[in-house]
Amino acid sequence: MADIFREIDEEVRRDKAAQFWKKYGWAAVALAVLAVIGMAGWQFWQHQQNQAAAAVGARFEAALKSSRDGDSTQAESILKELAAGAPAGYREIARFRLAAETAKNDPAAGATAFDALANNGSLDQSYRDLARLRAGILRVDLVPYAEIKQALEPLATPQGIWRHSAREFLGVSALKNNLFEDAGRWFDAIVTDPATPQAERQRADLYLALVRGGPVTVQN
Repeated sequence: MADIFREIDEEVRRDKAAQFWKKYGWAAVALAVLAVIGMAGWQFWQHQQNQAAAAVGARFEAALKSSRDGDSTQAESILKELAAGAPAGYREIARFRLAAETAKNDPAAGATAFDALANNGSLDQSYRDLARLRAGILRVDLVPYAEIKQALEPLATPQGIWRHSAREFLGVSALKNNLFEDAGRWFDAIVTDPATPQAERQRADLYLALVRGGPVTVQN
């Protein structure tokens, strides 16, 4: 008797399934086709994106090679092209590299290029601060300590992610201007910061030795 009821139940389910397919089968087929098309489109888009990224990467490598080979004109030409039309990530990298390339021949112009990046509100704040740091470093040999202090001191706070380099070049600028007290303060901040990289700490120790020696007196 149980077998009969089970067969009847299965027959009813088959009838319901047939009725459902007859009524909604076209929709199921359409959804399946759309899913296949969607997956194919996604894979094609990914392939296109990967190809575009590879092409941009190759152009960027060409710019770096030109720079290493001493062909600044070619390097700048490629970097300007990428800075204008590359996808977002590469576009920012190209702008930073272009500013650095410009600075090789004209530090003041390079600093101005980094200023433009520092003032670019579309960039993440950490990158804007990096651009501000690079501009300040380029100006260490160009402007008085007061200007370097104004530019880099905000980056030298205990929480600043670029504080180590900012402190080092603040100290260098102060030392160049014979401001030994200021120089010692910045180099001390480097040495006493437990997060300072070892290489930078060693440089700061050397700078502190110069600070302790004081101004060099030339006797006639």
